[in-house]
Amino acid sequence: MAEHIRIGDVAPRVQYVGDGARTAFPFPFPIFDAEDLELRLDSLVQPSGTYAVEGMGDSTGGSVTLPTPPAAGVIVTLRRRVRVERNSDFQDNGLLRARTLNDELDRIVAALQENRDDIGDTLRQDPSEVGARLVLPLRAVRANRLLGFDSNGNATVFPRDSGLLTSPFPGAVPRTVEDKLAERLSARDFGAKGDGASDDGPALQAAMNAAAAAGKVLLIGEGSFRTLQPLTLPGAAAGLLMRGRIVYAGSGGHPALTIGDGGAARNANKVLSGLTVARATQSDWSSEVDIGILLRNLDASVVEIREATGFTIGVRTLGDERGFEDTTLILGRILNNRIGLDVHAATAAAWNTSVRYYGGHFAVGSTVNTTLDRFGIRFSAAPGAYVAHNRHLFDGPNFELNAEGRPIAGIPFLCEVNSRAIIARAVRMEGCSPCVARHTAGAQDHLYEVAWASQGYAVEIEHAATATRLGGTVRAMHQAGPHLHAMRPVVEVPSLRAAAIRWNVSETGFEKMACLSSNVTGSPVSVRDFCFPALDSFNLTNRGVVLTGGRALGFLVRTTGCKDFALAWEGDAPRLMVMCFDAAGNILANGAAGQVLASGQSMQWNPAARWWQGSADMTDSTLTRLQAVRVHADVHYAVIGVARIDHDYEMRAMRLLCDPRHAPSVLYNLPDIRIGTRELVVEQSWDPPSVAAGASTQVNVPVTGARPGDFVQAAYSRSTSGFVFLAQIGAEDMVTVTAWNRSNGPLDLDPGIVRVRVVKA
Repeated sequence: MAEHIRIGDVAPRVQYVGDGARTAFPFPFPIFDAEDLELRLDSLVQPSGTYAVEGMGDSTGGSVTLPTPPAAGVIVTLRRRVRVERNSDFQDNGLLRARTLNDELDRIVAALQENRDDIGDTLRQDPSEVGARLVLPLRAVRANRLLGFDSNGNATVFPRDSGLLTSPFPGAVPRTVEDKLAERLSARDFGAKGDGASDDGPALQAAMNAAAAAGKVLLIGEGSFRTLQPLTLPGAAAGLLMRGRIVYAGSGGHPALTIGDGGAARNANKVLSGLTVARATQSDWSSEVDIGILLRNLDASVVEIREATGFTIGVRTLGDERGFEDTTLILGRILNNRIGLDVHAATAAAWNTSVRYYGGHFAVGSTVNTTLDRFGIRFSAAPGAYVAHNRHLFDGPNFELNAEGRPIAGIPFLCEVNSRAIIARAVRMEGCSPCVARHTAGAQDHLYEVAWASQGYAVEIEHAATATRLGGTVRAMHQAGPHLHAMRPVVEVPSLRAAAIRWNVSETGFEKMACLSSNVTGSPVSVRDFCFPALDSFNLTNRGVVLTGGRALGFLVRTTGCKDFALAWEGDAPRLMVMCFDAAGNILANGAAGQVLASGQSMQWNPAARWWQGSADMTDSTLTRLQAVRVHADVHYAVIGVARIDHDYEMRAMRLLCDPRHAPSVLYNLPDIRIGTRELVVEQSWDPPSVAAGASTQVNVPVTGARPGDFVQAAYSRSTSGFVFLAQIGAEDMVTVTAWNRSNGPLDLDPGIVRVRVVKA
């Protein structure tokens, strides 16, 4: 070496984190030989010779090069470890060379640096303290004891059962370690592994028995705990907290997890959280004793079920010889079960009442038991058991039962008992049957609020032949919210066939309604130009009327004060139409954005017809059956109805409702707008001449709309003793009134009013 090595005040250790690419790692401390450098990858010492060392004898250190880069995240430790040995000896009266002496002193300093580095990581007394005794007691004394410190801070030992722990907060009291550890039991305390392969059944049952014996809460931690045996948590246990899941791989015929004692026991004030039980293989749904989670006789408890998958019955709440009541269930994923949740009573002395349920995703996969019926929630009882299950409240359950379009039932609620006050709010139905519930007995006072349904608006309750009560109501919110809240009737025609008016040989009108055409000729401007009392191409059937040839039919309403309406109808999927007019009754033909809005679909402007029309036929599949309409503030009059667009529709009934705060007027049978009227009444002044005995006199009364074949009557406002009044339609729009003197002498009527009444067939 050209210059003697210098040992500076540099820590003899350096660390790096591998990045998967780097192979060279420098070290800032000097070494004498390659063997003085120790290399660790994470905690594993690497044999010398498996890496190259450079910089031996260099005061500023050197570097290590590995043949392959350490993986990303690996801790690379470089440490100097000088061998503590002396191979030289100075001879008496011999030559004392400076280099040899420096080498020995350098090695001593290097070893001292390493010693200081090691001591820095040890448990030691603070330099400000003196006199403490920190020497370990003898082996025989410390065996099976706890190491600690006495009141003077000296090291000592304590019996294992007398070690005390104190929480670092005011008011805390010392407790033994055993007492602290027994505060909550863990399944792993009994040997459960949670690796998904070992049979953890015996360990889990031992832990559950211990929780019951101690009255403690049992923790089943993270992991997958496979069991070949059914498990029972006795009622004496305070509760169960699950972070992992139980996988039941045992035989059928047993509930996988039973919680609470049966019989007449009352299992009260329990807290059960994170319950997760899955069947190792999917059940074929053939046996109803194949249950995932059985909850017995719970009272005033809180239960959170995270998952129950693959059983015939996912979860059963059971009143045995005592009731299941006053409990809250928080439901998670209830999957691939024939019956997701079964609310059950086993005996006449049991009951199942006053329970609250939150959430719940009840779903069945598309390939699971595809030929079998499936239900989300069932209310049931054993033969002769209690059947009046009552006051069960469900908030926001979600059902995806994969039955839509299949010859099987996929129904959210199945009520096989005389249940009372079952209330389900904000239900979601995806791929279910077109009914939210099936009642097979005497269910009463059930309310099902359907917030969303892929089946459209037509969600009902199915009553089986065995049902003895009409005990339920469906509140269908899907695509119907505005309709349900617009409940004031404005105008209705419950039978279009009965309301049909034979205006003449070719034209038909309807009571209270306006007839419209998509191709009005001339230069129409006002309401009376577009709203006709009758038109051709309305073809009457035995039950209604078919709209053909671009025809429309609707109610003319004043919208100055009321802008929100709802149209209900019974017919064959018509198309919504709305025609708008301003305050003067003139057409708004600009099609401005936002002029008309509708629920469930967008509105499109038809410039030829000069009306707004729905973007789709109002069918169940397009979810627009219950149709709400809102018009802009600029709209003062509107015709709201249906139109023939792409094909002919048969219509049988129509009703218009509005916001209950308003009572808008409906325009029909007015002197200036002759629409929607079957009777035409006209009055005219008349001073008849003197009429000889047996003679008659006549007067013509113009009546717009009068046609040959109409029923017609006439009357006079003064005394007509001796006269007979006759009326007939001789020509269109004209009624001839005849006064015939049937007396034996001449008569002269006083001046008065002749009244004519024309009634359309």
